[in-house]
Amino acid sequence: MRILLSNDDGYFAPGLAALAKALAPLAEIVVVAPERDRSGASNSLTLDRPLIVRQAANGFYYVNGTPTDCVHLAVTGMLDELPDMVVSGINHGANMGDDTVYTGTVAAATEGFLLGVPAIAVSLVNAGADCFETAAQVVVSLVRRLAEHPLGEPVLLNVNVPDVPYDQLNGLVETRLGRRHKAEPVIRTTNPRGQTVYWVGAAGAAQDAGSGTDFDAVSNRQVSITPLQLDLTHYARIATVGEWLSK
Repeated sequence: MRILLSNDDGYFAPGLAALAKALAPLAEIVVVAPERDRSGASNSLTLDRPLIVRQAANGFYYVNGTPTDCVHLAVTGMLDELPDMVVSGINHGANMGDDTVYTGTVAAATEGFLLGVPAIAVSLVNAGADCFETAAQVVVSLVRRLAEHPLGEPVLLNVNVPDVPYDQLNGLVETRLGRRHKAEPVIRTTNPRGQTVYWVGAAGAAQDAGSGTDFDAVSNRQVSITPLQLDLTHYARIATVGEWLSK
């Protein structure tokens, strides 16, 4: 089995190292990750300049681009053989609910999925313990399960793992995405040159966090596993738009 690893925290991130170490006994591992933290890069591709691939002392490849660039480059030309799976993470922090729209972690996995490769995005819902080994063990179990019991067509899974020791998890559960409240206001300040600058505010608190959501699962120390799709069509509104156009 060949597994392509990427992330959005950068090739030096501890979560990526933990993931590579845990999966090494199961598969041939290739790491292609951003050269720096690209959190929040979403599904952006770099189209205004060429990309450069370098290799770190530990064998990881790193790219002066986005998480999506890394996976796209690897799958469409850099690698001699297609990977059997793409795994993105382990992100240092949750990617639940609305986070999935912005996160480069999910975006890297999404690019693999779009290119026909089964993909998993994994995040550690950080609570200060930094139990990356827990999340890595979860991924190992999921990779084994997918290898032994394929889900058929390529699948895109968004996985969020509570930040606790592995033996304190309360199992794995299938979930849907919850929703957050409106984000906090931007933070306005002044830089040393007297210019007004803005920092994007924190994500809002959970709004839809009821039973069956990723938020609810993690709060119960369960691993949240949400299957994602990319069809943004609002099917229930098609007829309404048709009637509107006919007026």
